[in-house]
Amino acid sequence: MNKELLLGIDFGTGGCKVTLIDFSGNVIESASGEYPTSHPKPAWAEQNSADWYRVMCEVLGKLKNISNIKAVALDSYTHGAVLLDKELEVIRPTIIWTDQRSVRECDILKRDYFDLIFNTAYQAPTPTWTLPQMLWLKNNEPQTIKKTAHILFVKDYIRFLLTGEMACDSIESQGTLFWDMKNSCWSEELCSLAAIPIKTLPLIGKPTDIAGKITAKSSSETGLPFGIPVIMGSSDSAVEDYAAGAIEPGQCILKLATAGNVNVMTSEAHPNLETLTYSHVIPGLWYTVTATNSAAVCQRWYRDKFCSEGTSYEELNTIAAQSPPGSNGLFFHPYLQGERSPYWDPDLRGSFTGISMANSKGDFSRALLEGVAYSLKDCFRTIEKMKLDVSEFILIGGGAKSPLWSSIVADVFNVPLKLPSSCDASFGSALLAGVGIGVFEDERAAVKQCLKFDKEIDPVSERAYFYAKQFKLYRDIHDSLKKCYKSST
Repeated sequence: MNKELLLGIDFGTGGCKVTLIDFSGNVIESASGEYPTSHPKPAWAEQNSADWYRVMCEVLGKLKNISNIKAVALDSYTHGAVLLDKELEVIRPTIIWTDQRSVRECDILKRDYFDLIFNTAYQAPTPTWTLPQMLWLKNNEPQTIKKTAHILFVKDYIRFLLTGEMACDSIESQGTLFWDMKNSCWSEELCSLAAIPIKTLPLIGKPTDIAGKITAKSSSETGLPFGIPVIMGSSDSAVEDYAAGAIEPGQCILKLATAGNVNVMTSEAHPNLETLTYSHVIPGLWYTVTATNSAAVCQRWYRDKFCSEGTSYEELNTIAAQSPPGSNGLFFHPYLQGERSPYWDPDLRGSFTGISMANSKGDFSRALLEGVAYSLKDCFRTIEKMKLDVSEFILIGGGAKSPLWSSIVADVFNVPLKLPSSCDASFGSALLAGVGIGVFEDERAAVKQCLKFDKEIDPVSERAYFYAKQFKLYRDIHDSLKKCYKSST
């Protein structure tokens, strides 16, 4: 192939995916690979930065048209701080966003500094954010903080390895609780809460800025052409929404990926104690996030822990389809890593309830899909409470590839769902790469030129009515069990 191509590289919580597109947005190639997360203690979650680069190189090695790439952009999950010493060596594994160790630090931040944090950063302190994670390190690993000379984030660290340049984009920075949203700069006051010198944080640019070029060393390691531009990129959530065509106020993204999101596009910021607030890749646009910690990762956990080796997701979905709606009385609550929206409760734990001798493996497999859908619906209650206008629902993520899971979500929400043909973060990053080098006029033009929709899924009224009753039971079970989890910690 002699076409000029654009590359997007996504670092999700569970693995790396790359997508090659042509200048018309057609997907030419894609490949992916998984990297591990370690859980050295209960509620801890860490990753080694070397694994990201190693897996990226392996995935890039699968591409046949890598020599035709003219620009690349990266995205990644948010809040993953990479700590570097003066010699630019990584100091420790990265604490990732699912980690819950900083509960005590969050309690202190809420008690003593809540107004400062919320009014400056537009977010409430929870263990997801970088600030409480760094405060935990200050309290428990003070030598780590003392050695830290530079702080980067997942994609920014990989881009540093590719280009030798340190930088961060204006959206990723908002995921730290160190960012002053009104003044668009790092906040001295917030940094001081965790004893982080502001000089350790990177320079900031726009998601479409050219942040550097592929060096000779990284070219030899990755196969990427020497000297091609590397575009700044952004967070996976922002890039996914963008790639799926959510570029106007009122559009709502439902995401079935490692985590689950309900993101609503807005024309201005709507800070709320129960949500996350981010600016969009489209200048001037914002989005409000309600999120469940564990979505598609629940199916991966279930497969890896309880199924025979080699079991595929397709096989799990096939046996799940043999179970009726309601899974013969079985409920699953996906709180395997505590929970964010709408409860913000790190003590919650996952559960299967309503088990009887009559339940089959198919019931468990379907209950898991239904439980994640209920959790997304639970998140959407916050959007309804905020009275944000929603005009359209778009379903994305790996779970959306399952016709059964997609139809369950449509029935639980009782709304039509649009499914883009290519909408993952790596596709969105490839679009940003094109905007960055002038292939597309601007961010909106890239989406309008390249985005295609595969299909629309309509809810079935009888199932929607049934799931509405089941959802009430789902919430009742949560309300009953939350006291048990709280008392057991």
